[in-house]
Amino acid sequence: MARTVSQLILDTVKAAGVQRIYGLPGDSLNALTDALRGDGSLAWVHVRHEEAAAFAAGAEAALTGNLAVCVASCGPGNLHLINGLFDAQRSRVPVLAIASHIPGAEIGSGYFQETHPQNLFAECSVYSELVSSVDQLPYLLDIAVRAALDQRGVAVLTIPGEILAARTDIPAPAEPITAGIGIRLPDTAGLRRAAELLDSARAVTILAGAGCQGAHAELLAVAGLLQAPVVHTMRGKEFVEYDNPFDVGMTGLLGFRSGYQAMEDADVLLMLGTDFPYRQFYPTGAKIIQVDIRGEHIGRRARVDVALVGSVKDTLTQLGSTLRQHTDTHHLDASRGTYARTRAQLDSLATGDRNRTPVLPEFLTRRIDALSADDAVFIADVGTPVIWAARYLTMNGHRRLLGSFNHGSMANAVPQAIGAQASHPGRQVVTLSGDGGLSMMLGDLLTLTQSELPVKMIVFNNGALSFVEIEMKAAGIVNFGTGLDNPVFADVAQAMGIHADRVERPSEIDGALSAAFAHPGPALVEVLTARQELSIPPTINAAQVAGFSLWATKTLLSGRGDELIDLAKTNLGARLHRRKPQ
Repeated sequence: MARTVSQLILDTVKAAGVQRIYGLPGDSLNALTDALRGDGSLAWVHVRHEEAAAFAAGAEAALTGNLAVCVASCGPGNLHLINGLFDAQRSRVPVLAIASHIPGAEIGSGYFQETHPQNLFAECSVYSELVSSVDQLPYLLDIAVRAALDQRGVAVLTIPGEILAARTDIPAPAEPITAGIGIRLPDTAGLRRAAELLDSARAVTILAGAGCQGAHAELLAVAGLLQAPVVHTMRGKEFVEYDNPFDVGMTGLLGFRSGYQAMEDADVLLMLGTDFPYRQFYPTGAKIIQVDIRGEHIGRRARVDVALVGSVKDTLTQLGSTLRQHTDTHHLDASRGTYARTRAQLDSLATGDRNRTPVLPEFLTRRIDALSADDAVFIADVGTPVIWAARYLTMNGHRRLLGSFNHGSMANAVPQAIGAQASHPGRQVVTLSGDGGLSMMLGDLLTLTQSELPVKMIVFNNGALSFVEIEMKAAGIVNFGTGLDNPVFADVAQAMGIHADRVERPSEIDGALSAAFAHPGPALVEVLTARQELSIPPTINAAQVAGFSLWATKTLLSGRGDELIDLAKTNLGARLHRRKPQ
């Protein structure tokens, strides 16, 4: 029976397990949204900005591992998808984007709203094609869905509006479209070389990333055989940190000294499922073994002595059956000791004077962690909220932690929360929102009320783009253009029909958070936090020390010495106060 191409598209994505579509209507998309209206089985999540649709789809795909779909109209509409699609692509999650297009007969004429989406999306996708005829649609759609699922990335189909509205007799897929699943092992010779190198090592450290998802037991088994401390990346935190006696924290700009030191002291570094980008944190003299399902990721950041292309779970299972049991625990014990001291120092910063203002972000994050559900989904805005999430949120094997950790886009938290909550309606979703990030995409708070999504938003309002300020200070630059004249976010949220509260003192935090978490709908808690709280990386080089000194000198000469006083009160005085005997 004849039906529209749009109806065929909906039947095809349903065969791939899709349950909802994120997007914003537009004239070139009318045939698809009309098909959605008539379908009845697919939910339509109507966002206020197409970028939010792409972020939401990426978050759903990250949490479920399944295909998620976003759509946008021609020209400016689908251009707005790009930032969110870049994030999904760099996070390696399966997303299908339908970019509707101007009439096919007008392509190349400079028509109203004309762009060339298949070219624009090429850099943020594993597959991007223009559908030029109805006959092309079925097999190009099938290719796109399979590319997104099997290559774990974004697939984009650009489809002129008249093709979406055309009628066709082509049937929907008879079988569900699923990702290929199988055992993925490196070559035998590579496994043998890796085992020989690990068996002969004096001190092995494991660097574990997001590729360790689903391999927790295998990771601990191999760490036990090697007596190896386990350092995790930001994206690996949720899969590695919990119930792990070998965990010694993170490394990198957001990490702990213990993680950095454990890698620096190793003579063999075993990298598992990570493309950790910061070269300055790799050990200088160690042999490196890298395991990754994507061969093109191996050796991109540091010289690799043994390359193993395969899944972390399957590779560790094979390695674990051949490795000898190490008995020397000196390296592991030293790394654990450094971690215990580092953890104690960080925890001491999260204990707050109940009347102190503004609130320390460490203390706020610790209270969020304590009061959130055991299976909460946390989403951190890019900026200092990521630092506090990395250091003070506790993972337990049930909680999840999302963010724009590879792409590094601000304004990710609320849009990603839309997708997380829509796909997990019975689960608590909590954002750690920066004031800069929240204000960038403020309109999509309305999506939460319109779609009845009970997301809980905690706003760290310090009146600044504080991570940018830290970077400026480290470079010896007087911060400029980073201050934010914010509204009262709680008042804005209430005007949108969202339960909201504003907190100025630590003593008010627990009550406000508890009320927000208990509220059945969306809720926002705005907390005035310290602007000058420093988040120092695990090791500081001489250039950064010189940069902070130069910043201080320039700040004084600019007549802004009050900022130095505030910095000292926030970071030095408070820390000395916490060390006094009780």
